[in-house]
Amino acid sequence: MDEPIFVIPLWADLIAVGLGGIQGALFASGFRGERRLDLLGVAIIGVLMGMGGGLIRDLLLNVTPVTLQSNWYLLTATAAALTGMLLAGVLAKVNGVIVGLDALVIGLFGTFGTSKALFLGLPLVPAVFVGVCAAVGGGILRDVIMGLPVAIMHVGSLYAVAAGVGCLVLGVTSQWGLNPVVAALIGIALTFVIRLLAVIFDISLPEQRALYRRKVAVETSTIPIIKR
Repeated sequence: MDEPIFVIPLWADLIAVGLGGIQGALFASGFRGERRLDLLGVAIIGVLMGMGGGLIRDLLLNVTPVTLQSNWYLLTATAAALTGMLLAGVLAKVNGVIVGLDALVIGLFGTFGTSKALFLGLPLVPAVFVGVCAAVGGGILRDVIMGLPVAIMHVGSLYAVAAGVGCLVLGVTSQWGLNPVVAALIGIALTFVIRLLAVIFDISLPEQRALYRRKVAVETSTIPIIKR
């Protein structure tokens, strides 16, 4: 029996890939480490950011990676990465553009991942998990390739949380019978807003080390509780 086919409009998928490629190239262009990146390195990071989320999504769903079934995905990711390199000097002065692109890319990949998982019959919680992995997958690949600490594993600005909320709302509203397109737009908007607000107001989850220190202090009464 053939597997059901879920089709994301090509134009929508390419927009997500293109924005991811631009955002990845902008990030890589601004990297100031001991080993500087050349043009090829920046282009590779852009392509990973553009295509990584979709590849991880389809691998988790055990379906043929759609990004490898058309020439347009790799061409779009490469062109977007080159565009990001060319615009890096200009956009570096407008940090809000990079943050906005990042938030939008997270929302797009998270929405596409959750929608596809639900269509293929996954329950709500696994579908949300797939969406979050798709949303943050490109960033994880970027950090691993660049030899950086994986951002999602450290104190940050609600990177995965924003994607999780958007994916969860999409899943719940879809199961309530809301039009899939409307549900997807709501999920993207929520992810975008939460991510932006987290960056603007420097909101993040509590640091594990601080929680552990408080717990030890309470249990042993030998370490003073840190109050902020």
